[in-house]
Amino acid sequence: MTGADVLVVGGSLGGVAAALSAARYGAKVILVESGSWIGGQMTSQGVCTPDENAWVEMGGCTASYSALRRAIREHYRTRYRLSDAGMAQEHLNPGTCWVSRLSVEPRVAERLMRDMLRTMPNVTVLDHTDVVGTRVADDRIEMVTLRSADGSIKMLEPAMALDATDLGDLLPITGTDYRLGAEGIEETGEPDAPPQPRPDWVQPFTFAFALELRPRGEDHTIPEPPGYAELKALQGYHTLDGAMRGMFTDYGWWQYRRVIAAANFDDPAFPCDIAIINTGSNDFRGGTLPARDARHAARIMARGRLASLGYLRWLQTECPREDEPGSFGYPELRLRADWFDTADGIAPMPYIRESRRIVALRTVREQDIVVRQREAPWEGEAPAEPPGPRAVFMPDSVGIGHYWLDVHAGGTDEPARFMETRPYQIPMGALIPHRMRNLLAACKNIGVTHLASGAFRLHPVEWNIGESAGALAAFCIAESREPREVWADTALRIRFQKRLLDQGVPLFWWGDLAHNHPAWRPAQELAMWPRRVIGVPSVPSVPSVPFEHDPDVNFRPDEPAPGGRGSCRAERPPQTRAEAVQEQWRALRAQADGSTP
Repeated sequence: MTGADVLVVGGSLGGVAAALSAARYGAKVILVESGSWIGGQMTSQGVCTPDENAWVEMGGCTASYSALRRAIREHYRTRYRLSDAGMAQEHLNPGTCWVSRLSVEPRVAERLMRDMLRTMPNVTVLDHTDVVGTRVADDRIEMVTLRSADGSIKMLEPAMALDATDLGDLLPITGTDYRLGAEGIEETGEPDAPPQPRPDWVQPFTFAFALELRPRGEDHTIPEPPGYAELKALQGYHTLDGAMRGMFTDYGWWQYRRVIAAANFDDPAFPCDIAIINTGSNDFRGGTLPARDARHAARIMARGRLASLGYLRWLQTECPREDEPGSFGYPELRLRADWFDTADGIAPMPYIRESRRIVALRTVREQDIVVRQREAPWEGEAPAEPPGPRAVFMPDSVGIGHYWLDVHAGGTDEPARFMETRPYQIPMGALIPHRMRNLLAACKNIGVTHLASGAFRLHPVEWNIGESAGALAAFCIAESREPREVWADTALRIRFQKRLLDQGVPLFWWGDLAHNHPAWRPAQELAMWPRRVIGVPSVPSVPSVPFEHDPDVNFRPDEPAPGGRGSCRAERPPQTRAEAVQEQWRALRAQADGSTP
């Protein structure tokens, strides 16, 4: 029998962040991963051009996610000779892909995350290890049974268990209540929900693969995979999706998720461009995950791999050439099987867009985050207040995120959806099951609806979810409290939220304030909590910086603050917003505890 403070099941992006976070707070952590890769969607699933947000270089992610991004850039700056074009980039994007501000080879990202975990002596990583059983009593997970690849059995008694698997695999094993697929409109009130629940409406998965664009004249055509004609008909192979304008033009198919742009390097390691192929044509249309059992899942995934190989065959032999009208095929596209070291050269795991989702204390819905056109008021009705720049305010926020509500068409008859959202907060209540007492969601399996999940599945959001779940698990252990108690007790919750701020986890959206900006912490606290929470009801001599009427999520720290400096305004230069918020925060804190922080 082995003891552990925190058991993290799943080496996903959220799982890595959870393990690091819990360990940072002093908890003894065991991270188990069924395969040999950690990092999930950024590594083994091949989505190594991370889907992020417009503010990610500043205030749009956690400090630890920023550290991972810096490590990626440092790897390419120090290991390879950059070209003038590469050196000229303030924020190096090795692939100059247009879907992201950053790209990284999957193995590089995996190694960097391993390095981060190695800095924590209280984290043990168990690869090739599966959960094969649990013992649950009184809605508490008392024991978890693990089996390693050699068949050995280990039994753990964790104080807290975190499900960081991409499909929410721990939920059915522990009897945790969960949802799968689309809720009906009567349950959620979402404008785009189906009339009745559709548990079969699950987003398609994708097996990504890496291609190198070799010189014209080379031939790297792969053999025709089994069932090619049938798969071509099923998948409807094509090149242009969404905003793509051509194969190799601006906003081109090739540049979309290009990981290595040879033009950024003056190094023999990268003579040619290399891109990850993750498009509508290899979103698998022949079934979804999770499946009804392991055997069915294996069949679906095997066919999904063939569908991706079929797409490569089509690209090499039948795709209309952009440079030669009337000609077909790009045989110079070379499969980089070495990027994943799999028998077929395809990513070892499929990119998972949707998971089982806990029935949580708080569920985020479409209407909480989506931008809607304002409707004209009824006759005699007062005009509605104009919508603010942020989504619905979450007082229990444990992080932030932003992405379109993006639902892919694919394995079912559900139509695709792509809706603008407002920058949103991640509520603590969405991480906590409504019934289980020592289990937390730490990946895509949080309390969001099917529709809202389309905006919560992205890299910095999943990392933030895992980081906050790990911190909450460690906090609960240290305080001898259950997660729902922390959520329900305002004072306890705020104490935990301040711990997150200590760690560099933003709770409120200020897109242009980096974590090391002196106004970051004051702006976070004053936006999240009324003055009485910070310490005192009011400080009339300190001008208040208006938050709720800002036109966007930028703080604009260097702009003049409304109201100036009060009685001292004529004697000193105009006060900036950053100076004003720091002064207000210090005054409130000083009145609260008799000292200036």
